[in-house]
Amino acid sequence: MKRRLIAAALVAPFVLGACGTARVADPDPAGQATVAAEAVAEIKAGDDFNDTDVMFLQMMVFHQKQGLQMTTTAVKRARNPELKVLAQAIQATEKDELAMVESWLKGWGKKTDVDQAPSLHADHGGLPGTGAAEIKALTTVKAASFDTAFLNLFLAHQHQAMEMSKIEKTGGKNEEAKKFAVRVQQSRQGEIQQMLKLMNG
Repeated sequence: MKRRLIAAALVAPFVLGACGTARVADPDPAGQATVAAEAVAEIKAGDDFNDTDVMFLQMMVFHQKQGLQMTTTAVKRARNPELKVLAQAIQATEKDELAMVESWLKGWGKKTDVDQAPSLHADHGGLPGTGAAEIKALTTVKAASFDTAFLNLFLAHQHQAMEMSKIEKTGGKNEEAKKFAVRVQQSRQGEIQQMLKLMNG
């Protein structure tokens, strides 16, 4: 619970200012979504689900593990302190989401991983995924170029989460999984807006 409260506190100061830069002010929608998702790890999904629910959650496990790799690197290497704080907030939120998703899959008797990356899963449109080489490159890119490289890669990464969520919203059966898909869309949209402001700041 403490980590979730920290995540809400970290992400809340970022808002979309008219001047095109991130600034400290009232909480923005992403901060509100994080607060609303404060107790995600305690949510139970129930036993009513279909194949789309399972694949969505499995893809999210893969996706979130990649996100945690990238944000861990950003916390260490980001030069912009606002980007470092945002990475910490995203990291805390996605750790809780990952624990929740894995618990749902285990409760359904399903694997918590996928046989192949989401980008190769034909049943779900061959969604483009973030490559392992791209993620690894963040650890070696020149310090002066890191923030831009991270933002470009993570923006695309969070767009992928939004696309996966659309599939769950239209084809899923489990109500909690579909609600989670809505939360993912809302929170990732807020994060994307924040990252765009940091890029243009």
